Amino acid sequence: MSDFSNALSIAASGMRSQTTRLTHISENIANADTPGYRRKMTSFQPDRSFDATIGTVTTGRVQLDRSDLPQIYDPSHPMANDSGHYDGSNVDMMVEIADARQAQRSYEANMRIFDQVRQMSSSLNELLRR
Repeated sequence: MSDFSNALSIAASGMRSQTTRLTHISENIANADTPGYRRKMTSFQPDRSFDATIGTVTTGRVQLDRSDLPQIYDPSHPMANDSGHYDGSNVDMMVEIADARQAQRSYEANMRIFDQVRQMSSSLNELLRR
């Protein structure tokens, strides 16, 4: 049964990591029009905690996208400088939508693995009861 629990742990860690990724993507989308907002990026790394199952993943530190912020011309904006420009956000909605779709599909793949392992475990228990 240890292999089943290991597989469940690995799939669950993937789902947790993708959930964290989707959280940051939704924050990016929500702040796409916020002046000076920098896009948050999530990285994945092997889980190296003491009791972690080999193969599990976790999210690393959140990193901010350091690409240049676009200069937006709007002299009536309260944050505009003397030349009428202010720093916009470096969030690209197309990138965020693509990242969200990728995270969703990865989450769904981990969910299918989780369900398959549960079904296999249930079938094995049923066979052992006979």
